[in-house]
Amino acid sequence: MPAVGIVIGDGNREYPGKLTLYVTMTCIVAAMGGLIFGYDIGISGGVTTMDSFQKEFFPSVYEKQKNDQESSKYCKFDSIPLTLFTSSLYLAALCSCVVASYVTREFGRKLSMLLGGVLFCAGALLNGFATAVWMLIVGRLLLGFGIGFTNQSVPLYLSEMAPYKYRGALNIGFQLSITIGILVASVLNFFFSKIPGGWGWRLSLGGAVVPALIITVGSLILPDTPNSMIERGRFKQAETKLRKIRGVDDVEDEMNDLIAASEASKLVEHPWRNLLQRKYRPHLTMAILIPSFQQLTGINVIMFYAPVLFQTIGFENDAALMSAVVTGLVNVGATVVSIYGVDKWGRRFLFLEGGLQMLISQVAVAAAIGAKFGVDGNPGVLPKWYAIVVVLFICIYVAAFAWSWGPLGWLVPSEIFPLEIRSAAQSVTVSMNMIFTFIIAQVFLMMLCHMKFGLFIFFAFFVAVMSVFIYVFLPETRGVPIEEMNQVWRSHWYWSRFVDGDENGRVEMGKVH
Repeated sequence: MPAVGIVIGDGNREYPGKLTLYVTMTCIVAAMGGLIFGYDIGISGGVTTMDSFQKEFFPSVYEKQKNDQESSKYCKFDSIPLTLFTSSLYLAALCSCVVASYVTREFGRKLSMLLGGVLFCAGALLNGFATAVWMLIVGRLLLGFGIGFTNQSVPLYLSEMAPYKYRGALNIGFQLSITIGILVASVLNFFFSKIPGGWGWRLSLGGAVVPALIITVGSLILPDTPNSMIERGRFKQAETKLRKIRGVDDVEDEMNDLIAASEASKLVEHPWRNLLQRKYRPHLTMAILIPSFQQLTGINVIMFYAPVLFQTIGFENDAALMSAVVTGLVNVGATVVSIYGVDKWGRRFLFLEGGLQMLISQVAVAAAIGAKFGVDGNPGVLPKWYAIVVVLFICIYVAAFAWSWGPLGWLVPSEIFPLEIRSAAQSVTVSMNMIFTFIIAQVFLMMLCHMKFGLFIFFAFFVAVMSVFIYVFLPETRGVPIEEMNQVWRSHWYWSRFVDGDENGRVEMGKVH
């Protein structure tokens, strides 16, 4: 079948509509899919520092931490089985992406969210009742399958439901839920670690059932998006739903463009193969590099292992967990800033400002830790004020990520894909995110042991590279309707050579009735 280019409308269309209470509440419920991802990120690092958890499942780590006073503090937690416990989830999420893409495209975003919630719930229960390492790993795999489905469907759902003028703020609700999940998990870890008898880790891991049930029940009451209804031939229902979520009766232009995009997408027999077409080069590039760069900021070093990291720089166990709570609070607050500013200041501004702030704070953390710990990792007596300074710079870094690369790493890919490749391209985004999350989670403790404070310089280098990439190659997408997004690439100094190179194959649409 010949390639078909798609232009929806004339590139200057503004759809009527307003931010209704109905669509706001719908997006809030859907965004709660991020709770399961955030809860898991926050819970893992805290649980792995609990003595009772280490003694039961990773006794070699416990012995090394408590009894080996000669080893470098950088290497206290270097254990392949321990990191496999954390990173196995992201390998499973990666494997589930292809299936999740098919389910999301053929059966709708709602079913994909439902499956994600059910699988995550099963994994949480298995982890909470675990008596052997294999039960922990299998539970983590189920959690990963659940995250794969929700991370595939929720950002797409939010981008499709939201009015284009408010798409950024509503989509970032997903990232806000992730940060709330991290914060709640950190607080629970702090209190559960104090339970007499040492079984608090079971409550931490099993507590993941709660966010899983929230998205499971939420997916049952949420409406389908008009895009998803049209894809499955339910045009009348889609038009009725579009009027309701936009709060106006005049939805003809938007409805026609959605139908045109859907009809064009049905001509695409192999969306995965079509991703490799020249005209989709900018979309595929962003789907690969943005989520990859998001993880190469080093954020998961902080969020996965915050308690471990703070123990490494001289905090005791309770103080380490409390420091993770502090960074969690900063994370939530800064994400709210992003919700306010993303449709006001634009995506590029937040990307670039956040990159510069992360770069400066990472260099400062590397200098502070390097000056005190050196290369042998034994600082002697570490003054509390010194550790507080390190935490302060880490908080500055977390804030920068939380209003830039954190939410925008999910928002921008989900809003730039044409309907005909949307599910497949979103799977690429989730896959790349999970690949790099898995790699970094698996090798971080080893890298910390060998690279020491230089680890922060390693991530700072990538922050510099990704900031240059954004400045040169990412056009501004603020205020552009999803179905008009092709115009952004056609007017870009570099990407126009790819999307404009198929003039003969382009089909003008937007007048389908």
